Amino acid sequence: MAVAGTAVAAPAGAPAKAPPSNAQLASPQIEHKVDALLAKMTLAEKIGQLMQYNDQGSSAPTAADSGAAIAVNPETRDHVDAYDLAKRGELGSMLNVIGAEKTRRFQEAAMHSRLGIPILFGADVIHGYRTIYPVPLGLSASWDPQLVEDVSRMSASEATTAGVKWFYSPMVDISRDARWGRSTEGAGEDAYLGSAMARAYIRGYQGNDLSKPESVAASVKHFAAYGAAEAGREYNTTDMSDIRLRQVYLPPYKAAVEAGAATMMSSFNALNGVPATADPYLMDEILRKEWGFDGFVVSDYTAVMELTHHGIALDAATATKKALEAGVEVDMMSHFYDTQIPKLLKEGKLSMATVDEAVRRVLRVKFALGLFEHPYARGTEVTQAVDAHRPLARRAAEESFVLLKNGGHGQSPVLPLSAGVKKLALIGPLADDASEMQGAWGGAQHLPDVVTLRGGLAARMKKVGGELLYAKGTDVLTDSQAGFAAAKQAAAQADVVVMALGESSSMSGEAGSRAHLDLPGNQQQLLEAVVATGKPVVLLVFSGRPLVLDWADQHVGAIMETWFPGTEAGNAVANVLFGDVAPSGKLTMSFPRAVGQEPLYYNQFPTGRPAGDADLTKPPAGDTRFISRYIDVPNDALYPFGYGLSYTTFGYSDVAVSRKQVPLAEANRADAKSLVTVTATVKNTGQRAGTEVVQLYVRNLGASVEQPVRSLQGFQRVTLKAGESKQVTFQLGFPELSFYNVKSQPVVEPTHYTVWVGGSSQASGQADFDVVP
Repeated sequence: MAVAGTAVAAPAGAPAKAPPSNAQLASPQIEHKVDALLAKMTLAEKIGQLMQYNDQGSSAPTAADSGAAIAVNPETRDHVDAYDLAKRGELGSMLNVIGAEKTRRFQEAAMHSRLGIPILFGADVIHGYRTIYPVPLGLSASWDPQLVEDVSRMSASEATTAGVKWFYSPMVDISRDARWGRSTEGAGEDAYLGSAMARAYIRGYQGNDLSKPESVAASVKHFAAYGAAEAGREYNTTDMSDIRLRQVYLPPYKAAVEAGAATMMSSFNALNGVPATADPYLMDEILRKEWGFDGFVVSDYTAVMELTHHGIALDAATATKKALEAGVEVDMMSHFYDTQIPKLLKEGKLSMATVDEAVRRVLRVKFALGLFEHPYARGTEVTQAVDAHRPLARRAAEESFVLLKNGGHGQSPVLPLSAGVKKLALIGPLADDASEMQGAWGGAQHLPDVVTLRGGLAARMKKVGGELLYAKGTDVLTDSQAGFAAAKQAAAQADVVVMALGESSSMSGEAGSRAHLDLPGNQQQLLEAVVATGKPVVLLVFSGRPLVLDWADQHVGAIMETWFPGTEAGNAVANVLFGDVAPSGKLTMSFPRAVGQEPLYYNQFPTGRPAGDADLTKPPAGDTRFISRYIDVPNDALYPFGYGLSYTTFGYSDVAVSRKQVPLAEANRADAKSLVTVTATVKNTGQRAGTEVVQLYVRNLGASVEQPVRSLQGFQRVTLKAGESKQVTFQLGFPELSFYNVKSQPVVEPTHYTVWVGGSSQASGQADFDVVP
C-alpha cells in the first residue's frame, strides 16, 4: 500500500475473516450438539436463552406459586418469577445468585424442564470470591502476569463450588483519567501491559479446558473504549479517531479474544456517536469478522433499555432490534428481548436467523463449559476465605504495593522500619476497617476473615516486643477534627507514625467518578497535624486510582500506595514495612501533580511545540513561553508510569540492538516475531536483594502518522542479590514495531527507531536502529 507518498508492502496474513478465536467453542462436536438442540427449541425457549435476570437477594422458591418474584428492570420495576421460567426451560442465565443451595434450586428446575438446558450463573467476581485479592489496578502494579493468572485461577476454584461458572471479568478498559472511578478495575493506561494482563486473566479463569469443573467463562468488558469517558465521568460519551481506538483502546480486548475469551460485555457508552450496545462496527465488523470471536456478547446492566435514553431508539422494540442485530446476544436486566422479539418477528422486522444465531452462540458456550454434563456446584461449597489461598493473597498484596517515596527533600529514608522501633503509632480512618480493605466489587467476601492494618501491625509489634498505639483521627469523609488530639498524642509518644489515609472503597468502582483527587474529607488536615509533631511519618495510601499527593511528597518521609489489598491486607503491609519483603510494585497509571492535568499518560504525543515533557523531548532553544505547557505546574507526572522504588537500587548499562538496519520487506509482515533483539544489563547496586521490573520502551520517528514520545513494548521481573547483574533480552517483531496508518491498517514503514531500557517510563539507556526500504 502507499502511505503518505511512501511505498510499503501490505502486512501478510490478514484474511478478510479471522479464524475462530477459541477452538473449543468452534469444535465440530459442539456445533453438532447445538444444531440438534436448536432444532427442538420453541421460540419461547430460544428467547429464554437470551435473557438474564438478577437474583436481587431473593431466595429461590420451591414452587412456582410461592409468590417469590425477582425484580428485573430497576427503572420500570417489572418483575418475573424466575423459578417458573426455569421450570419452563425459559431461563438462560442469572447473575448474583450467591450460594450453592440457591443455584442448585434454580438449576434443578431447569434440568427438569422439557429440554433440560442448564442455567448459566454469573457473578461480579473481579478480584476474588471468598478470598479477596488486591483490586485489579493494584494487581497490575505487580507487573506479574503469572501472579494475575494464579489469582484468577484461585478465584474460579472458589466460585465454582457455589455453582458460578461465569465471571463478569476481566475489565480491560484502558484508563488514562484518574477521575474515572472504574480505573480501579483495570490495568491502567497502557495497551501493552493491559494486553498482557488480559491474557493472564483469561488463562486463569478458563484454563486450557472450559469443561473442567474449576473453569469459568470470562466476560471481557466493557467493549469498547469505556475507559475514555469524557472528563472521567461515568457512563459519559467517548469520541476518538479509529487510529486511537485501534492503537490504544482495542489491543487488550483483542488479546483477550485471542486468548480464547468465551464471552464479552458491551459497554454503556456511546463511541463516536453510536452506543456500543447497538454498534455493528464493534460487535460484528471488528469482534466477529476481524477477530473471529465465537462466543456471545452480553449487554451491561439494562444497557439495551438505555438505548432509548441515548436517543437512538424511541421504543423497546427498536432498542431490541438494534442491539440484537448489532450482535448483543444476551439482554441483562432490561426485560426487552423477551417482550419484544415475538412482536418483531411477527411484524417481519427481525429475522429468525438472527435469533437463532444468537441462541447458537449462547448454547455453544454452555456446551463448552460442560454444563449439560455437570450443571451443579462442584465439591464442598467455600463459604469463607480459604487458608490455602491466603499465602497467594498475601504475596499478591505485597507485590502490588508501590513505594512512591522513601526519604528525599532533605529527609532520611524511613523504611524499612528498624528493630529499634519500639512504639509504632497507627493513625487514620482506614487503619482498622475490614470492609475498606476489600475495594470495589468484593466478591462474596467474608469480613471476619480480613486482617486489618491494626490487626497485622499489632501482631508484628507484639512479636518484636513493641507496642502499637492506635488512633482513628477522623473518618474518611468528615469535617470534624474531634479525633485530632488523640492522633497527635499517639504520634508524640511513638518512634514512627504510620498513617492509613485515602479513599473509601465505595468512592471508586462503578459510579465512582471524582472531580477532585485530593485526600477526601479532612484527611489532609489530619496528615499535616501529625507531620507537625516532627515524628517520622509513613503514609499508606489506600485508593482505587491515583490521587494528588503533591504536599505529601514534599513533607512526608515515606509514601507507599497500597490500593485496596484484600483479605491479607494487614499481614502484607507488616511484611513490607518491616522489610521481610522489599517493595517491587510499579505504577500502571501516572500520578498527577494536579487534577487539571487529567487525562494524564506517559505515551503522549510530542506536539509541534514540545515543552520538554519529563526530558523525553526538548523545547526549542530559548523558548519558555510559547510551548505546550501549563503556566502553573510542570507537565510531567508527580510519579510517572512504570515508577516504583525498592529497599535497594538498580542500575542499567550496555543497552544494545542486534542489528542497525531491518529491511522493510522483512519487517512489514504480520507474522514477523523476532526482527530485532534488544539486550541490556541490570545490576542490583544496593545492599540487599530486590526485584526490579525491567521495562523496554520504543519510539518511532519519521512515520506517516504521529507517534508517541515512547511506548512500552516489553517488560520482565528480575530478582537480584546485592551486587548481582543480569543481562535481559527482548524481541521486537511486527506487533511491537507496527502502528495503525490513516487507513486503519497496521503497518511498518521505513523509519528510525529508538529503544530505551530502564526501571520506569523515564528510562534513559538507549540504542537505535532503522527500518530501510
